[in-house]
Amino acid sequence: MRSTSDRIRQALMFEAIGLCLVAPLGSVILGHSLVEIGGFAVIASLAATAWNYAYNLVFDRLMLRWTGSVKKSLWQRVVHAVLFETALVLALLPVAAWWLQTGLWPAFVADAGLSAFYLVYAFVFTWVYEAVFPQTEATASAR
Repeated sequence: MRSTSDRIRQALMFEAIGLCLVAPLGSVILGHSLVEIGGFAVIASLAATAWNYAYNLVFDRLMLRWTGSVKKSLWQRVVHAVLFETALVLALLPVAAWWLQTGLWPAFVADAGLSAFYLVYAFVFTWVYEAVFPQTEATASAR
């Protein structure tokens, strides 16, 4: 299992890089100002950061219990990313509709597009993060 400080570093890096990419892209694609998209992105980022920490902690504990390892196969990475984003979309949908002053369906369409981006981004980021900051099996099984 990863340490608390490592999990915090992972979550903060993920959100900081994501914000730098999503705010300008979202503003152009969705036709809202950078301030509107940026403001919502910060709100979503704070929620996602808390969810990221909790979700990865639980997911890794379940992986360790069920497989004896925290290393993820390609299939497990896909499941990991899809479950994370699905729960986050459902939680943020009413916030997106309110913040962008739109109905639930347009907010869902916009959120789905952003989530598609984050789905790919989460997959790639986590894979790269685990390569740059590897965890040894001895450390994982000792905790």
